[in-house]
Amino acid sequence: MRRTTWSFRGRTAPEAIPCPAQGATPRPTVGRSLRFARNDAVVLVAALLALTPSLTFAQSAADSAGLVAAAKDYIEGWYDGDAARMARALHPELVKRIVNSDTATKRSWVDNQGATRLIQGTARGGGNRTPRDKRRADIKILDVFQNAAVVKIDASDWVDYLQLVRISDRWQILNVLWELRPPTT
Repeated sequence: MRRTTWSFRGRTAPEAIPCPAQGATPRPTVGRSLRFARNDAVVLVAALLALTPSLTFAQSAADSAGLVAAAKDYIEGWYDGDAARMARALHPELVKRIVNSDTATKRSWVDNQGATRLIQGTARGGGNRTPRDKRRADIKILDVFQNAAVVKIDASDWVDYLQLVRISDRWQILNVLWELRPPTT
């Protein structure tokens, strides 16, 4: 292998760098590589920060308040049997789903209920049979992006994952996926 030196912008490399053949693309010196690596790292970090939704599209205080208000109307409306609060929280196209299983046949299916069924169930009393000291309604906003959000409600006997949409400056629940807690013995 022949040893050749190369120059970059009129500067000769401080030491000879072996090249596989005359005319091959020269490799930069170590000092130059580190400078490029630092610049590349800065560009990479800036790109990652720009692409991170939680930093660039953080929710406003009004979004947080609207999401919590809709979640409270939903869960407190259920516990109190208040159909008006439940209706206020729900988008008319709401679908609430749970996966049910038959332990004997080991068959599973998805049960759906729409806004009307949920509002009617609330009007018939909903969760008002749950004693007040057993009512749990822990609300946590999981994610917000523009006009879409996901909120978790940790309730007495189940957990709800709510998908909400902002329509006409009001947050409404569009979808719910929920799961019952296993019975305690």
